[in-house]
Amino acid sequence: MSLRLLRAGQGAVRVVLFAALAALPTLAVAAAQPGVIRIGVSSAGVGNPPRSVGGWTSVAQVHHEVENEFAKDGIKVEWVFFKGQGPAVNEAISNNQLDFTTLGDLPATIGRSVGLDTRLVLVTGTRANIFVAVPPGSSIKTIADLRGKRIAFNKGTATQLAVNRILAGAGLNERDVKIVNMEPATAKAAFLGGDVDAVFATLDFVRLQNEGKARIIYTTRDLPAATSQGYVLVNQKFASAYPDASKRVVKALVRAARWASDDANRDEVFKLWGAAGAIPEPVYREEYKDIPLAQRLSPVFDPFIVARARQSAADAYKYKLIRKSVNVDAWIDRSYLDAALKDLKLEGYWPQFDANGKVLGKAG
Repeated sequence: MSLRLLRAGQGAVRVVLFAALAALPTLAVAAAQPGVIRIGVSSAGVGNPPRSVGGWTSVAQVHHEVENEFAKDGIKVEWVFFKGQGPAVNEAISNNQLDFTTLGDLPATIGRSVGLDTRLVLVTGTRANIFVAVPPGSSIKTIADLRGKRIAFNKGTATQLAVNRILAGAGLNERDVKIVNMEPATAKAAFLGGDVDAVFATLDFVRLQNEGKARIIYTTRDLPAATSQGYVLVNQKFASAYPDASKRVVKALVRAARWASDDANRDEVFKLWGAAGAIPEPVYREEYKDIPLAQRLSPVFDPFIVARARQSAADAYKYKLIRKSVNVDAWIDRSYLDAALKDLKLEGYWPQFDANGKVLGKAG
């Protein structure tokens, strides 16, 4: 082989090698994309296939916000619903079967206390009312009257903390009542069948009261500190492996929260929720009467939410629902939310509240 041909060959090799090296960042980016994004929902949902009943997460699912965000990448999005609520979600996270999930404050806290590597990245809703319902002909009129009675709720879920707070307000605790541990659909059936004396429930029982099948004796409407909060959590294994995809998921969810929070969309929001079939549209309208949607549907960690998260962790430890305390401040990761608010120009859009629930102003 001539020297000229040898040099030409070496040059060609260098060109190919240079091109391969230049392509490495692109190949790395392509590899750093998940094939599927699994989003958990800590409820059974309604319908087939199931869908979220209310809140801005329902809007996100129905509007396909996350799916649309990743459509051009060919990344599949799966919504996974859990009849077993929070405890079942925690099991799925521990088995690395979920990437993001909605979860109430107590099960999220329980999971964190036993070492589940998650971060709180969004708030799904705040100050959603808890109702205590009894049969229409019951002699029970106050929370104090629940002493010794059979009360149904799903232990290990966000409702349990609300139950403890509500009972404490009447000088009671879990030992003073007969707890019947049931997931919501079973508790509702037991209530209608006369097998329990009271149920700690959500808006579904307002509908039953309107139908003459229940009587609500208590609501947390005027006691926001007794309510439970909900979050979106990211599995840190997913976040570490796919940081860009994680940011995009949160951004898509914030877009849904923005649309749902806009009172210009109020009628559409109630129709969308009512169309799920679980709770009639008029019930939602009554529940949100004179309440701006942005107050209930904010995804932001304002001082009220942070205070409630800290209180939930403290209460869970006090009521012996967890064995190890949880550092809430280290658990919240605002970086995804902050980036989404900046990109979407939504800094300062949602109202914020102080630790006691009083309006402070607006914040990102």
